[in-house]
Amino acid sequence: MSEGNASGHDRLKSQKSLDEILAVAIEFERTARDFYRDLIPKVSKQIRWLVEELAKEEQRHYDLFCELRTRPDIEQQLKIKMKLPASDHRFSDAIQLPDLGAKPDDQSVLQYALGREHAAMEQYRSLADSSDSGPIKELFAFLANEETQHKNELEKLYYEVVHSGGV
Repeated sequence: MSEGNASGHDRLKSQKSLDEILAVAIEFERTARDFYRDLIPKVSKQIRWLVEELAKEEQRHYDLFCELRTRPDIEQQLKIKMKLPASDHRFSDAIQLPDLGAKPDDQSVLQYALGREHAAMEQYRSLADSSDSGPIKELFAFLANEETQHKNELEKLYYEVVHSGGV
């Protein structure tokens, strides 16, 4: 294969349609929602409110992506190929869920949540930066900002739990 063909092939592999990107994002949000929902009865009362809130936020994001994929006004945009962000591999890998056991400790739950929020923040920020102006860019920018806020809140709580001996 000539060098030109290899680079063309690599370019095609590094792109997906917006619809394919949204399908992965939907799965990311769905698995997070289910994970947090199933975790609620297992976590300490100190962070149960947080896990409940995370489950609700992931449901909201899931609903936003599902609604977006059905909007007739962006049907053509869903076919557009987009360059995959460098964070795409980490984002896609986050769909695989850890087994935190029957009684996960607060620190493990917070570490997992922080990693997930960070992966989502990076992914949505990159997608917003590479999208044309319009509802897609606005959605990804909104979600990137939300994930950044969630990550900042989790970092504060993590510090309290790990360095102060509890919430």
